[in-house]
Amino acid sequence: MTDNQGVRLQKVLADAGIGSRRHCEELIGEGRVSVNGRKVFRFGERVDPERDVIHVDGRRVETRAEMRYYAVNKPRGVVSTMSDERGRKSLADFVDVPERLFHVGRLDTDTEGLILLTNDGELAHRLMHPSYGVQKTYLAEIHGPIPRDLGRRLKAGVALEDGLAKADRFRVFDQVGKRVLVEIALHEGRKHIVRRMLKQVGFPVQQLARVEFGPIKLGQLRPGTLRALTVREIGELYKAVGL
Repeated sequence: MTDNQGVRLQKVLADAGIGSRRHCEELIGEGRVSVNGRKVFRFGERVDPERDVIHVDGRRVETRAEMRYYAVNKPRGVVSTMSDERGRKSLADFVDVPERLFHVGRLDTDTEGLILLTNDGELAHRLMHPSYGVQKTYLAEIHGPIPRDLGRRLKAGVALEDGLAKADRFRVFDQVGKRVLVEIALHEGRKHIVRRMLKQVGFPVQQLARVEFGPIKLGQLRPGTLRALTVREIGELYKAVGL
């Protein structure tokens, strides 16, 4: 690209939400910005925001104007697709954006919580592909009391009909009487995996919610609502799958 083509790098960064142009110039001067794998130090560098891959501090910055990234809190009773031929409530009932979006993975109809939506096909594919091992975290309500070694058993692996399933992390999140809320994290995405694991060890799930998908947290997002991901969150998603 010649010097009079493209858009100045500091403008592209500022337009992407990294900060003011002055701040972006400081980032460039400090060697914290790379374009297509090459560190850039001069402020006059011009780039193509639709084609060039830009990183700041090792995190990719999404500069393609047409790309969209959202988090939605799927309520119980809603199917996790963008349409449903049987007329059931779907994610489309809670999404009012003009772009055609992909849902990144699914949740059972009876499971609520975090689902990512995007029109970035490559990112969506990698986030769902088991080889990238993106971790998902759930809160499950079960009935206690539970044995002290339950977490160890889940992390050691539970034998299911389609193979061994292991939790990456387990802890008791809250407990009131016999109602026990446990947090379980795992990186695989087999169907009904959390429900099947807990049932297999003798603790059927009463309610289930996904609260984290990789670096993205559900936080205070209310059921049935949508929010756009931040620049930092998008960069963290790319980092999680090596983009």
